[in-house]
Amino acid sequence: MYRNSMKDLIKWKDNINRKPMILRGARQVGKTWLMKEFGEKYYKSYVYFNFDEETQLKSIFAQNKVPVRIIEILSIISGVKILPNETLIIFDEVQECADALNSLKYFYENANEYHIICAGSLLGTLLSTPKSYPVGMVDLLDINPLSFDEFLNAVDENLFSYYNNLNKDSIVEDIFHNKLLEMYDIYLIIGGMPECVYSWINNKDPFEIQKIQHNLIQIYENDFSKHNGRINSGRLLIVFRSIVSQLAKSNEKFIYNTLREGARARDFEEAIEWLASAGMINRLYGLSKVEHPLNAFKKLDAFKLFLFDTGLLKQMAGLDNSVILLQENYQFKGPLTENYVLQQLISSFSVNPHYYSNKHSELDFIVELKGETIPIEVKGGIDKSSISFKKFITENNPKIAIRYSRRPLKKDGRITNIPLYLVNKTFDLIG
Repeated sequence: MYRNSMKDLIKWKDNINRKPMILRGARQVGKTWLMKEFGEKYYKSYVYFNFDEETQLKSIFAQNKVPVRIIEILSIISGVKILPNETLIIFDEVQECADALNSLKYFYENANEYHIICAGSLLGTLLSTPKSYPVGMVDLLDINPLSFDEFLNAVDENLFSYYNNLNKDSIVEDIFHNKLLEMYDIYLIIGGMPECVYSWINNKDPFEIQKIQHNLIQIYENDFSKHNGRINSGRLLIVFRSIVSQLAKSNEKFIYNTLREGARARDFEEAIEWLASAGMINRLYGLSKVEHPLNAFKKLDAFKLFLFDTGLLKQMAGLDNSVILLQENYQFKGPLTENYVLQQLISSFSVNPHYYSNKHSELDFIVELKGETIPIEVKGGIDKSSISFKKFITENNPKIAIRYSRRPLKKDGRITNIPLYLVNKTFDLIG
């Protein structure tokens, strides 16, 4: 299974100014596998240390600050001679050892020739507090569930080869358009969690996928009670479970009062921040106006929450697989499609999407690229653009406007229609 993040890790390896690397992302998105695969393929050797399983490792970092001495001890423990620039050092569950996390500073300053990569469950919540790690002394890389193109590469190499060669001048034949739409529907059901994708490749059993998704959701909810922080675990659970009902509302921002009667922002804001830092939700902020730079017009009190994996959202919503595959229109189709598009945009591009809504216009998403603001409309079917989207384009005259739908790749006046299966190739198609 190939992960696009491998390209980022190779660039990091080849950068003479590299810093120790920290991978962020929700539990079970494949961080440990990626680190080991990277070490196996691109280094002469790698050593793996898990601070949750090997608690005695903590004393090494508590008693030593000199990188060379730490390397000597780790070489003895692993039975592998750790060589500069040739051995990848992997620290897993590094959040369990604050001294190990802090040692990254000394490796960067005094022993940069040693390549260190780290990850850990809920590590993102720790990194959200600058005092808890050496800010500026590490590189950070976000790891997400498999995007649609990674999923397609894993389950159908021949179709992926066709997909991978598509560009803005391509004509997608009907037979391939329909096949890719079919794979898109299957992705909505399976999602991008590696365990689910592996199961689908090996067994093709949708009931097994549902069991895995159910178990993953239980794992995440159990994590809430074990985070040992100042945030009430019950509030984390309330927010997490509310995402489906919040998204089901028609184009409305997140409403605290729907969590429980009388709920206010100050009661649940920390819970939302924790979930976002843990990589379990994506927060999409509204805009007061659509102007460059978008961040200057972000409305901090108006936002929507989406789940980090569309397959898990489908499971939490209780959507039957046959509904997605057989019915053109079904309840929750719009939110599920929007969640999918946002997941692809976040995983594939360095963009920070927003949304915009007023009495006259609605934009599902809006992104910024090279100073240009790009309005985006998301359609789960073959519907044409809404009146408000067309009105926004007429009044604001953007250079680029995008509609994602089940329609083929086509330029429709000022709007570029991009099939939902090509979201990951968006900027190649409009460039």
